[in-house]
This record gives sequence, C-alpha cells and structure tokens, in this order.
Amino acid sequence: MFPSKLPLEDYIYSWYTIAFALGVGLILGFRNYMHGMPCPSDKDAKGKVIVITGGTRGIGKELGREMATRGAKVILACRDEEEGKQSAEDIFLSTKNKNVHSYKLDLSSFESIRNFASVMNHKKHSIDVLVNNAGIMCHPREDTAEGHEMHFGVNYLGHFLLTELLMDKLKASKARIINATAIAYQIAQPDLDDLKFEKREYQPGDAYSQSKLCILWWTRHLAKKLEGTGVTVNAYHPGVVNTDLYRNMPFRQSKFVSWSFTPIFWLLMKKARDGAQTPLYMAVSDEEKEVSGKFYAECRMKPVDPIAEDPESEEKLWKLSRGFCGLDEEEETATSE
Repeated sequence: MFPSKLPLEDYIYSWYTIAFALGVGLILGFRNYMHGMPCPSDKDAKGKVIVITGGTRGIGKELGREMATRGAKVILACRDEEEGKQSAEDIFLSTKNKNVHSYKLDLSSFESIRNFASVMNHKKHSIDVLVNNAGIMCHPREDTAEGHEMHFGVNYLGHFLLTELLMDKLKASKARIINATAIAYQIAQPDLDDLKFEKREYQPGDAYSQSKLCILWWTRHLAKKLEGTGVTVNAYHPGVVNTDLYRNMPFRQSKFVSWSFTPIFWLLMKKARDGAQTPLYMAVSDEEKEVSGKFYAECRMKPVDPIAEDPESEEKLWKLSRGFCGLDEEEETATSE
C-alpha cells in the first residue's frame, strides 16, 4: 500500500519531518524577502564625508556603520550628546574607522540647528552626503521650541532649515542630499493652512503622514531649485523597520503586548541594517549620481502617488518654510548691508 518499506508510523513521521522542514524553509524565505534588497553597489566611500541626522540608533546608526566600513568619514548629528558619543564609539569598535564623530543636534530647536550648522560650516572638510534621517512617529501632541507641531518640525522643517544653512558647503562639493520619507505619505490629508492642527482634530498618525508628504514636496521642489549646481536631492522609504520610531505606538506601551508581538515583528519587519540599504545605495552608487527629485524604495527608483505631484503645494510649502525659518528676512538684511 505504501511506496516505502518503512513501518507505517515511521513513514508518517518522515512526512511530518519533510512538512516541518518545508514550513521552516517557507517562513525563513518569507522573512528574507520581507527584509528587503541589500545594497547592490560595493563601491567604497574613501575620502567622502557623510552627515547623518538621528545617528544614535536605528537606521541612522547602521547607515553610519555601513559608510564607516566603506571608509567614509562619518558625522552623527544626535539629539542626545552622550548617546551620540556611544554610537560613534560602537561604530569605531566594529569598523576600526577612527573618523566617526558625533555632534549635538536637536531638530526641534532652531537654535540647536543653527549651532550645528555653524560648526559644520567652519570645518575644513567637505560634506559629500547629507542624510536627513531623524524622525518621530505618533508622538503625543507637542510643539517645537518655535511653536510648530512636533512631527512637522522635527521630520520636515528642522531638516529644511539645516539643509538651507549648509547649502553653500553642499554646493561646493556637489553633494547628495538624501531625505527619509515614508510610504505613509500616501494617506496624508494635508492642510498647509493648518499645519499646527489648530482648526482640526489632532491625530498623531495624520501629523506623521503629513510631515512625510511635506518631505516629498520639498524634495521635488528643491531638486528644481538646484538644477545646474551639481547637487542632487532624493527621498526614500526604508520599509517597515523595527526601530525606536515605533516607541509611541499602542502595541509598544505594554511590555506584555510588545513581547507578544515579537514573533510578528521578527517575521514582518526589517532590522535597522536592512532599512539602511536604500540610503546606502543612494549615497555611494555611481548610477544614481546625476538623479535628482526622485523617490526610492528597495534600492530602486519608484513612481510616486499623484498626491506627491503637486507643484502648487510644493511652491506654497517652500514659501511657508522659508518664512517660518526667517530665511527671507536674513537675505533681505544681508542684501541691505
């Protein structure tokens, strides 16, 4: 009856073993797929200087490690000075690259941003790559030092100001600007006349998705402004990465619930190193050297949804942002002098 001379019980067990092995293989294969595409470029980064915001942990730290491994000078811009120093030390210990440094940068404070930019602008070294990586998600309602909604201020406006303050240095080295956005931009319901959520109910998810859409609008508009300068600017979605970005999510508020979700996180979410592969590719690849104003995911250029293709909103956001940051007033003062 059975194609094997094994006893029935052993025969059944053998099929259980095969089924188990196939199941494990499928799970591991799916997990590997969910972890995304590794950077396809093996180009080194010797002689390059990369500035990464949000470098204390997560994607920023792992991107710093990857670039240090490839020989770059790495500057971690961190809100917490002590954690920044520890991250720089960790990267040095794992890569033996002594050119890893950390500096104070709080993106919720214009004063801190200006101080950091001043330090960078007075350094003799160039800035070849600026990665605007730092961000928050589902943060309780709070304002920045200047009174802006925290997601808008940290994820977008702080990086806008930082990039503008470093622009002369970026132009001098024909740098690459790499902005972290998220696929959540697709569900944004933006209101540029109510960025502080004063006329509508505040929902952390709405504030987050709006900030990520603003990053895309800014990226596309800045690319047009920078045409002919040699500076490129692009945005990327790192994927769903298991980092502290999710610390304010409901499932992270309970240790038991968070522990219960661990197998799901393991299966469906990327590690920080996996999330760093797309910005790594954008930072080193020769193929992307001349590309600007585009959106990337999984180390590939991707089309954006129609909501991100809105020249009028891009222009309006640009003007609002310059006004919020006082850049137009500074230009007028400099011109009059």
